Amino acid sequence: MLYGVPTPRRRDAQRNRSAIVQAAGELLLSRAAVLMPEIARRAGVGQATLYRHFPDRHALVAAVVADRLERLEAFVAAGAGRPSGFRDLLGEVLRTQLALRPLVRPAGGLEREARRRAVAALAPPLRRAQAGGEARADLAAEDLALLFAMLAGAADAAEPAGGLTAAAAERSIALLLDGVCPEPRLA
Repeated sequence: MLYGVPTPRRRDAQRNRSAIVQAAGELLLSRAAVLMPEIARRAGVGQATLYRHFPDRHALVAAVVADRLERLEAFVAAGAGRPSGFRDLLGEVLRTQLALRPLVRPAGGLEREARRRAVAALAPPLRRAQAGGEARADLAAEDLALLFAMLAGAADAAEPAGGLTAAAAERSIALLLDGVCPEPRLA
Protein backbone atom coordinates (compact mmCIF):
# COMPACT_ATOMS: atom_id res chain seq x y z
CA MET A 1 0.00 0.00 0.00
CA LEU A 2 1.50 3.27 -1.09
CA TYR A 3 0.13 6.52 0.40
CA GLY A 4 -3.05 4.76 1.50
CA VAL A 5 -3.76 3.45 -2.02
CA PRO A 6 -3.76 -0.34 -2.40
CA THR A 7 -1.20 -1.50 -4.92
CA PRO A 8 -2.28 -4.10 -7.43
CA ARG A 9 -0.76 -7.53 -7.01
CA ARG A 10 2.01 -8.54 -9.35
CA ARG A 11 0.96 -10.96 -12.06
CA ASP A 12 2.90 -13.86 -10.50
CA ALA A 13 1.37 -13.12 -7.10
CA GLN A 14 -2.11 -13.16 -8.65
CA ARG A 15 -1.30 -16.45 -10.38
CA ASN A 16 0.01 -17.96 -7.11
CA ARG A 17 -3.06 -16.84 -5.18
CA SER A 18 -5.36 -18.27 -7.82
CA ALA A 19 -3.45 -21.58 -7.86
CA ILE A 20 -3.67 -21.79 -4.07
CA VAL A 21 -7.42 -21.15 -4.03
CA GLN A 22 -7.95 -23.67 -6.84
CA ALA A 23 -5.89 -26.36 -5.10
CA ALA A 24 -7.48 -25.67 -1.73
CA GLY A 25 -10.95 -25.87 -3.25
CA GLU A 26 -10.21 -29.22 -4.87
CA LEU A 27 -8.64 -30.70 -1.76
CA LEU A 28 -10.96 -29.23 0.87
CA LEU A 29 -14.09 -30.20 -1.05
CA SER A 30 -12.87 -33.77 -1.39
CA ARG A 31 -11.99 -34.10 2.29
CA ALA A 32 -12.02 -31.64 5.17
CA ALA A 33 -8.82 -32.84 6.88
CA VAL A 34 -6.18 -31.35 4.61
CA LEU A 35 -2.95 -29.86 5.87
CA MET A 36 -1.69 -26.53 4.59
CA PRO A 37 1.60 -28.02 3.28
CA GLU A 38 -0.42 -30.41 1.09
CA ILE A 39 -2.33 -27.45 -0.36
CA ALA A 40 0.94 -25.63 -1.07
CA ARG A 41 2.35 -28.70 -2.85
CA ARG A 42 -0.80 -29.13 -4.95
CA ALA A 43 -0.70 -25.43 -5.90
CA GLY A 44 2.98 -25.65 -6.82
CA VAL A 45 4.05 -22.97 -4.34
CA GLY A 46 6.14 -22.91 -1.19
CA GLN A 47 4.59 -22.79 2.26
CA ALA A 48 5.87 -19.25 2.75
CA THR A 49 3.97 -18.15 -0.36
CA LEU A 50 0.83 -19.89 0.89
CA TYR A 51 1.04 -18.17 4.27
CA ARG A 52 1.87 -14.81 2.69
CA HIS A 53 -1.46 -14.93 0.88
CA PHE A 54 -3.44 -16.71 3.61
CA PRO A 55 -2.17 -16.34 7.16
CA ASP A 56 -4.40 -19.14 8.46
CA ARG A 57 -6.85 -21.84 7.44
CA HIS A 58 -9.88 -19.62 8.07
CA ALA A 59 -8.61 -17.02 5.58
CA LEU A 60 -8.02 -19.74 3.01
CA VAL A 61 -11.47 -21.28 3.52
CA ALA A 62 -13.05 -17.83 3.19
CA ALA A 63 -11.20 -17.36 -0.11
CA VAL A 64 -12.38 -20.76 -1.40
CA VAL A 65 -15.99 -19.98 -0.49
CA ALA A 66 -15.73 -16.50 -2.04
CA ASP A 67 -14.28 -18.06 -5.21
CA ARG A 68 -17.22 -20.50 -5.46
CA LEU A 69 -19.68 -17.66 -4.95
CA GLU A 70 -17.95 -15.52 -7.58
CA ARG A 71 -18.20 -18.45 -10.01
CA LEU A 72 -21.91 -18.76 -9.27
CA GLU A 73 -22.46 -15.04 -9.77
CA ALA A 74 -20.52 -15.08 -13.06
CA PHE A 75 -22.40 -18.17 -14.29
CA VAL A 76 -25.76 -16.58 -13.48
CA ALA A 77 -24.74 -13.29 -15.13
CA ALA A 78 -23.56 -15.12 -18.26
CA GLY A 79 -26.91 -16.86 -18.59
CA ALA A 80 -29.01 -13.74 -18.11
CA GLY A 81 -30.37 -13.83 -21.67
CA ARG A 82 -30.93 -17.57 -21.92
CA PRO A 83 -33.96 -19.59 -20.88
CA SER A 84 -33.88 -20.07 -17.17
CA GLY A 85 -33.09 -23.73 -16.40
CA PHE A 86 -33.65 -22.57 -12.85
CA ARG A 87 -34.29 -26.04 -11.44
CA ASP A 88 -30.88 -27.28 -12.64
CA LEU A 89 -29.15 -24.13 -11.44
CA LEU A 90 -30.72 -24.33 -7.98
CA GLY A 91 -29.87 -28.03 -7.79
CA GLU A 92 -26.20 -27.29 -8.44
CA VAL A 93 -26.22 -24.53 -5.83
CA LEU A 94 -27.73 -26.92 -3.28
CA ARG A 95 -25.13 -29.60 -4.09
CA THR A 96 -22.37 -27.03 -3.71
CA GLN A 97 -23.85 -25.96 -0.38
CA LEU A 98 -23.57 -29.53 0.89
CA ALA A 99 -20.01 -29.82 -0.38
CA LEU A 100 -18.99 -26.53 1.26
CA ARG A 101 -20.86 -27.22 4.50
CA PRO A 102 -17.95 -28.79 6.42
CA LEU A 103 -15.88 -25.73 5.56
CA VAL A 104 -18.35 -22.93 6.30
CA ARG A 105 -20.20 -24.44 9.25
CA PRO A 106 -17.51 -23.76 11.85
CA ALA A 107 -17.56 -20.08 10.84
CA GLY A 108 -21.22 -19.05 11.16
CA GLY A 109 -20.62 -15.61 9.69
CA LEU A 110 -19.14 -17.16 6.57
CA GLU A 111 -22.21 -19.39 6.14
CA ARG A 112 -24.59 -16.43 6.51
CA GLU A 113 -22.63 -14.39 3.96
CA ALA A 114 -22.60 -17.33 1.53
CA ARG A 115 -26.38 -17.69 1.84
CA ARG A 116 -26.91 -13.96 1.35
CA ARG A 117 -24.80 -13.87 -1.81
CA ALA A 118 -26.37 -17.05 -3.21
CA VAL A 119 -29.87 -15.63 -2.70
CA ALA A 120 -28.87 -12.35 -4.38
CA ALA A 121 -27.36 -14.23 -7.35
CA LEU A 122 -30.39 -16.50 -7.73
CA ALA A 123 -33.04 -13.77 -7.50
CA PRO A 124 -32.96 -12.74 -11.21
CA PRO A 125 -33.07 -16.34 -12.55
CA LEU A 126 -35.90 -17.08 -10.11
CA ARG A 127 -37.92 -14.16 -11.49
CA ARG A 128 -37.29 -15.39 -15.06
CA ALA A 129 -38.36 -18.91 -14.08
CA GLN A 130 -41.51 -17.56 -12.47
CA ALA A 131 -42.31 -15.50 -15.56
CA GLY A 132 -41.89 -18.63 -17.68
CA GLY A 133 -44.07 -20.72 -15.38
CA GLU A 134 -41.12 -22.90 -14.31
CA ALA A 135 -41.15 -21.91 -10.64
CA ARG A 136 -43.82 -21.26 -8.05
CA ALA A 137 -45.24 -17.79 -8.50
CA ASP A 138 -45.60 -17.25 -4.74
CA LEU A 139 -41.91 -17.85 -4.01
CA ALA A 140 -39.88 -14.85 -2.88
CA ALA A 141 -36.11 -14.74 -3.37
CA GLU A 142 -35.72 -14.64 0.43
CA ASP A 143 -37.46 -18.03 0.56
CA LEU A 144 -34.36 -19.52 -1.04
CA ALA A 145 -32.56 -18.93 2.26
CA LEU A 146 -35.18 -21.20 3.84
CA LEU A 147 -34.30 -23.92 1.33
CA PHE A 148 -30.63 -23.59 2.24
CA ALA A 149 -31.53 -23.82 5.94
CA MET A 150 -33.70 -26.90 5.33
CA LEU A 151 -30.89 -28.68 3.53
CA ALA A 152 -28.45 -27.71 6.28
CA GLY A 153 -30.93 -29.08 8.83
CA ALA A 154 -31.12 -32.39 6.97
CA ALA A 155 -27.33 -32.58 6.91
CA ASP A 156 -27.11 -31.74 10.62
CA ALA A 157 -29.76 -34.33 11.52
CA ALA A 158 -27.86 -37.04 9.63
CA GLU A 159 -24.47 -36.10 11.08
CA PRO A 160 -24.58 -38.33 14.19
CA ALA A 161 -25.15 -41.31 11.88
CA GLY A 162 -22.19 -40.38 9.68
CA GLY A 163 -23.77 -37.66 7.56
CA LEU A 164 -26.05 -37.70 4.55
CA THR A 165 -25.39 -40.53 2.14
CA ALA A 166 -25.13 -39.52 -1.50
CA ALA A 167 -28.58 -41.01 -2.11
CA ALA A 168 -30.11 -39.18 0.87
CA ALA A 169 -28.49 -35.92 -0.22
CA GLU A 170 -29.89 -36.26 -3.75
CA ARG A 171 -33.33 -37.19 -2.36
CA SER A 172 -33.31 -34.15 -0.07
CA ILE A 173 -32.35 -31.90 -2.98
CA ALA A 174 -35.01 -33.44 -5.24
CA LEU A 175 -37.70 -32.84 -2.62
CA LEU A 176 -36.64 -29.21 -2.21
CA LEU A 177 -36.56 -28.69 -5.98
CA ASP A 178 -40.03 -30.22 -6.37
CA GLY A 179 -41.34 -27.66 -3.88
CA VAL A 180 -39.86 -24.79 -5.90
CA CYS A 181 -40.24 -26.05 -9.46
CA PRO A 182 -43.05 -28.60 -9.55
CA GLU A 183 -43.05 -30.86 -12.55
CA PRO A 184 -45.88 -30.00 -14.96
CA ARG A 185 -48.80 -32.39 -14.77
CA LEU A 186 -50.01 -34.06 -17.91
CA ALA A 187 -53.71 -33.56 -18.58
